[in-house]
Amino acid sequence: MMCNLVKVLAGLGALNWGLLALFQLDLVERVLGMGTGAAKAAYIVIGVAGLLALLSLFKLCPCQRSGGPCGTK
Repeated sequence: MMCNLVKVLAGLGALNWGLLALFQLDLVERVLGMGTGAAKAAYIVIGVAGLLALLSLFKLCPCQRSGGPCGTK
């Protein structure tokens, strides 16, 4: 479940960057408010998810190990 959450958060972060580049629309700030603590927390969580998603490319994610929490290899 954790690996899927990381993928979803990283995907949402990528979507937000795409919308920002194409339409100057920042969904995080639109939903949570510009410069709020909640927006900052969301950026931090999404950033950590992005880092974990990158690390999973090198098979460091626990889900990549046999018998990991996701039950797949």
